Amino acid sequence: MHFFIILRVALKALLRNKMRTSLTMLGMIIGVTAVIAMVALGTGAQLQIEEQVQAAGTNLISVRAGNFRRGGVSMGLGGAPTLKASDVDAIRAQVPGAVYLAASVNTRDQVIAGGQNWSAQIEGTDIEYPMIRLWDLEYGAFFTQAHVRSAAKVAVLGTIVRDNLFGEGVDPVGQRVRIRNQSFEIIGVMESKGSGQFGQDQDDIILAPYTTVQKKLRGRNGTNISGISISAVSPDRMEEISAQITDVLREQHGLIPGDDDDFMVRTQEDIASMLTGMTETMTGLLAAIAGVSLLVGGIGIMNIMLVSVTERTREIGLRMAVGAKGRDVLFQFLVEAVVLSLAGGLVGVAFGFVISQVLTQFLQWPTAVPVDAVGVAVAFAAATGIFFGFYPARKAAQLDPIESLRFE
Repeated sequence: MHFFIILRVALKALLRNKMRTSLTMLGMIIGVTAVIAMVALGTGAQLQIEEQVQAAGTNLISVRAGNFRRGGVSMGLGGAPTLKASDVDAIRAQVPGAVYLAASVNTRDQVIAGGQNWSAQIEGTDIEYPMIRLWDLEYGAFFTQAHVRSAAKVAVLGTIVRDNLFGEGVDPVGQRVRIRNQSFEIIGVMESKGSGQFGQDQDDIILAPYTTVQKKLRGRNGTNISGISISAVSPDRMEEISAQITDVLREQHGLIPGDDDDFMVRTQEDIASMLTGMTETMTGLLAAIAGVSLLVGGIGIMNIMLVSVTERTREIGLRMAVGAKGRDVLFQFLVEAVVLSLAGGLVGVAFGFVISQVLTQFLQWPTAVPVDAVGVAVAFAAATGIFFGFYPARKAAQLDPIESLRFE
């Protein structure tokens, strides 16, 4: 029997009972819609993470102080007082692939300006910080090497701090803020940068020379720093440069083979892999849960096809009596099952796109529907129709023509 004739007969049989056909497709529609929506959420989250990691800086390598033990107590990552400003100079001299470097010393404090106050992250850093982070200024200028050498009390504000202390969009350059009873002159405002890779607001920050934060805010006259931000010359050489930095720091800290590192080196790829790995796990879990709906939809198709075989027993017997083969009958019912599941799958894909757009427009959740996910969803819908439609089709093909014609 010609395929198009079989398809036409299948469509007529399905349209004969529109309500039952629609309800049968509903399980498949819900399943595919849920899968598409969940995959869109997961993919959107991964793309957002990648954008945030890229926005953190150019080929960024971060060095942070490691763990150390005092009296048997582990102080945790960041607790080792071993990173020093001299480590920055050593890396600059011995690692040619490290283009820009900036020491960092962090603290958090209440900031006061006029009658307003705001709790902000204080980032002590160096003059190459804007180049590392690809971060331009909205107003004023960044601090200079002279400011760093003299531990000058100058500050560059993020837009969130500026907006809360002086008003949205105001140019506060030349005004002063008070941090821990120290008066700082505002010399610049950074452009808005948005959320970082861990969800923190990068604009809720005050930048100052790291020497100033060391001596004036943390009360330390030593050379210890919290970390080092480094911009590598090329993304292809990140691992090589990271290994070179590790070797230099181990030598600087007098570590011998077998000693654990008292610092931690992380690249953008490390951070991105960790975060996307988490989102991939959650996406897979959510898609698996949504896939249960596809299973339920497949069982619904099988049930309706079994009912259809019973209702059309005389029709099957008549066809076989006039020359239809068992394989023709099997193919007929199999095509009906596949048409049901494919139609439900295509409608589900459309609904999945709509729900993804709704989530983006109204809830501001990032979504992206990959093309391969659509192909997999449609293919899985067709496979579901074949799998669950085969048993009813086989049952129809095995009916005895004579008994079928006698069926009431």
